Amino acid sequence: MVKRMNTFFLSLYFGLFLLLGIGNPAFAQSRETNKLIKKGNDFYNNKKFNDAEVEYRKALEKNKSSFAGKFNLADALYKQGKFEDAAKIFKELSNSTQNKEELAKVNYNLGNSYLKQEKYRESVESYKKALKLNPKDEDARYNLAYALKMIQKQQQNQQNQDQQNKDQQKQNQQNQNQQNQDQQNKNQDNKDQEQQNQQNQQQQQNQENKSQKQNSNQLSEEQAKQMLEAIGQNEKEAKDKLKKVPIRAKSGKPSKDW
Repeated sequence: MVKRMNTFFLSLYFGLFLLLGIGNPAFAQSRETNKLIKKGNDFYNNKKFNDAEVEYRKALEKNKSSFAGKFNLADALYKQGKFEDAAKIFKELSNSTQNKEELAKVNYNLGNSYLKQEKYRESVESYKKALKLNPKDEDARYNLAYALKMIQKQQQNQQNQDQQNKDQQKQNQQNQNQQNQDQQNKNQDNKDQEQQNQQNQQQQQNQENKSQKQNSNQLSEEQAKQMLEAIGQNEKEAKDKLKKVPIRAKSGKPSKDW
């Protein structure tokens, strides 16, 4: 869990400008900038972060190089959940100041902005820089430990996910192999069934051919009866014809009278 944000206020700076800036032509512009920042701070303290953002941007229109204006604008953006926008400004500020106190606060807030985006490695680097500049910052130390813990958790989750993916791939491969085997078995069954059907058809055809051949060689009972009747009728007609023909004697010598 993120602990606190550092906010930059201008009470000391504003007093310094008053002492050193009187009579300076640029003083009026700086004073106007500081008034806008102070107004933004009032909104910020009352948790009106959007209104605070508006005032800080107005201040930067007066003086685009104002460290306090940029710093507090980034804070206001952070409070509105615009963590990426806040990080961009804090990153810019980290390269624009050599003041250790300012730089420590910038890196701490930059670490918080990264942490909210779950960019844990980037946040770790920012917290380390903040602690190097201000070793007594216990909030930075706490947030650093939290970020390291989240990195460890991410790594463990990734390992678990990788193992799950590996197990799932293995299971998918086994399922695919089983499907392939089932399909091969089905294809073989279909092939065997087709062969069996062909054999059955061939046997049936052979049986039909055999039956037809036997039928061609065998007379039916009715055909045999008709043939016998026809033969009998022919014989009867032949006998009747013979009865009507006179018997003829052979010519020759008379037989001897014993």
